[in-house]
Amino acid sequence: MHNILRLKKTFQSKKSSFHPVFPSLPTNSFVESRHLKKLIRQLEDILAYWKTDTRIGGALVSVRYTRIVAKSNRIRALLVNPTKSIRGARFEQTEDKSKYRHVFTHFVSLEDIEKTIFLLQTVDKIVSEQYQGKISDKDIEQINKTEWRTTTQISKSNFVQTIRDAYYVERFDIDRMKKDIYEESVITIYRTNKDTKQLLSDFGINIYDDRIINGTTLRLFPAEIKKLQDQASYLIAMSVTDFNKISFEDIEAEIGESQRDEIIPKPYREPIIGVFDTPFNESVYFNEWVEYHNMLGEIPVRDEDYRHGTAVSSILVDGPKGNPSLDDGCGRFRVRHFGVATKRGFSAFTLLRQLEQVIAENTDIKVWNLSLGSVLEINDNFISPVAAELDRLQNEYDVVFVVAGTNRPKSETKKNMRIGSPADSLNSIVVNSVDFKVKPASYTRVGPVLSFFHKPDLSYYGGDGNKISDKICVCSDNMGASYEAGTSFAAPWIARKLAYLIYIVGINREAAKALLIDSAAGWKNEISNRTGYGVVPCHIGDIIKTKNDEIRFFITGNINEYETYDYSLPVPVVKGKHPFFARATLVYFPCCNRDQGVDYTCTEMDFKFGRVTQTNGKIQIKDIKRNRQADEGLQVIYEQDARNDYRKWDNVKHFLDKITPRTRERQAYNAGMWGINIKMKERTDEKKGVGLAFGIVVTLKEMHQVDRYDDFLKLCQSNGWFVQSIDAKASLDIYLRQEENIQFE
Repeated sequence: MHNILRLKKTFQSKKSSFHPVFPSLPTNSFVESRHLKKLIRQLEDILAYWKTDTRIGGALVSVRYTRIVAKSNRIRALLVNPTKSIRGARFEQTEDKSKYRHVFTHFVSLEDIEKTIFLLQTVDKIVSEQYQGKISDKDIEQINKTEWRTTTQISKSNFVQTIRDAYYVERFDIDRMKKDIYEESVITIYRTNKDTKQLLSDFGINIYDDRIINGTTLRLFPAEIKKLQDQASYLIAMSVTDFNKISFEDIEAEIGESQRDEIIPKPYREPIIGVFDTPFNESVYFNEWVEYHNMLGEIPVRDEDYRHGTAVSSILVDGPKGNPSLDDGCGRFRVRHFGVATKRGFSAFTLLRQLEQVIAENTDIKVWNLSLGSVLEINDNFISPVAAELDRLQNEYDVVFVVAGTNRPKSETKKNMRIGSPADSLNSIVVNSVDFKVKPASYTRVGPVLSFFHKPDLSYYGGDGNKISDKICVCSDNMGASYEAGTSFAAPWIARKLAYLIYIVGINREAAKALLIDSAAGWKNEISNRTGYGVVPCHIGDIIKTKNDEIRFFITGNINEYETYDYSLPVPVVKGKHPFFARATLVYFPCCNRDQGVDYTCTEMDFKFGRVTQTNGKIQIKDIKRNRQADEGLQVIYEQDARNDYRKWDNVKHFLDKITPRTRERQAYNAGMWGINIKMKERTDEKKGVGLAFGIVVTLKEMHQVDRYDDFLKLCQSNGWFVQSIDAKASLDIYLRQEENIQFE
């Protein structure tokens, strides 16, 4: 077995060389005057409505596109400033159910609608009079090439862009929340220019600041929700029931041998994992390893409320003791445990108010375990409020949340029940459960999130079945061992491994997450909505070591410009060829914007990894995934295909070769160099991706089972790479020395 390698080198970067060009229409396409007139009538009706209802200080307008559109195909001329006015985005099926399309909701002024109507009328006049009511892609191409001559006051670029906008827009609407809500809920309203409290008071709803988070997320009672639905259903973006029934394990615990007399050493300088869960029972044998904080205030706590949280912390502290077959080699961890829920349920709104305060006051903790979740299914088009908060915190703080994938209750007959909040958090590592035969557990719930993002990320052993031997041994009180099953007891094992990689080995969170995904996926070219990228290996040694015929390394860096790259990664060459299969995983923690709905992540890292070639004096990468999104020349790739094939806008990219008997060695180019290229793309003008960290894990497998580890190591050193072999024992010694308290004489 070989150690994994850490490679370091300063990446090169450069700004975009993109030059603006005149907009165009797709080949053999056209826009008719009757379509323009239809859009005008729709906007006139919308304007008339908002002139009557002036309470929100503007207008909410939904734009229905003809398909799922790339950022470059969103409207640019219509609605005056459409990029900044977006308040929500979702997918919906077309009327014939044949495909999906984008629907964006904008908040604009009435003057913006009037300007858009006038613009469309001007464009329609030109199309009707000069192009006989139908303008084609060839006409647009000719306009772009020649001098613009028209009697109307409109520039060539504005005319062409309006035609392009109209081509992709199906219609304009005012959308309304149609689902009736009868329970106390967390409601998200669309952001307007009016103060939220003043806006709500206009509808007869008076609330205090303690029921408002982030300006537009509200905790409302049923009577208040009914008022809002009756008077302003257009204002509601989404809702979730606030007092969620937690998706606890729907099983009966079996009590085993007493653990009261178990011997456990006193904690020394072990790393700390943070926990948000039900209260902790401070009478258990490992209580000295847990620092407990009760966040429930005046809420009464019963004996049964302690079991879940205590069981989760028992795995984090001392899991291998009761589960020797799952001994991961990670040792013990200390726990800082925050009790935020009872068995009866928890308030998502209260948790929202507590999360940042706790994270900000405990910056020494990098890994957090959250094994609480809602029985209710996630929404197709919006991230839940708690998941959105987890994503924000992970973008702004150097932390990672490991979140249980939630369980399907035994009473639920729906086989493909979707996961519950907050397992829809994109930046978090979401963990589902398998049984000891590595089959999805009977209580497994499924992704994806926002119809696109892969969730869960990973799976691990969480127990399933009727025998004690089929379950996970935990300590939930001072009476003895309990044997339980659920995603709640799979997630802590992943948190242990993640904590070991970050605290002990010293890997940053991006590379640590990528390493877990890479080790779970292996050479399987499939991702499951039940098990994610796969089951993580049990022992930490199988993650930080590789077989003799494999080379695994990780690289970290930051993006500061449009393009970040290095073309000097040497891969061994044998008789002019590279005898390797390759796989690569990229992970980053982007800023996310709930206002963007299904277009949730603000930054895209377009990732290429492969052999370096030179054509006509230009250096290029022959990507192992054949990604050509940013290649020069005309590249016709539909947005939905780019998302599915290249994971565009996903914060995890995992690409690999398909291993078959027919696969042959790759031709070596340019002295055998391989390269990495990351291009940063933004959804907004705020440049949220500048400075964003990334982690890349690469695994190379020799096709003929030959050990080429030393060759690779020497080649890297001779090409200016700093190479560090990750030794687990040495890493632990270094960690302990760093944690020592030095006393000066």
